[in-house]
Amino acid sequence: MDEPFGALDALTRASLQDEMNGVMAKTGATVVMVTHDVDEAVLLSDRIVMMTNGPAATIGEILSVELERPRDRLALAHDPQFAEYRAAVFEFLYRKQMKKAA
Repeated sequence: MDEPFGALDALTRASLQDEMNGVMAKTGATVVMVTHDVDEAVLLSDRIVMMTNGPAATIGEILSVELERPRDRLALAHDPQFAEYRAAVFEFLYRKQMKKAA
């Protein structure tokens, strides 16, 4: 899926993210999703594949997300491990990729 929740308001987006988590849990389906939303990536993913910049982008890093399922977004807002995963993605995006672009 390519940015499936990008044009939605926050409440609808959260509801559909929760629904997608439920469908994945019930069916065991694997979903490949493109997103630019760091919180969404950490909430929904077991593995985040971060891409390098530019038209010749390649895989930059892969982050395994080892948060228990089912995931409760309200509990995760206070979870230090969620914050660490989020920080790791921002570190890649802003420190590692911005340096290369400069």
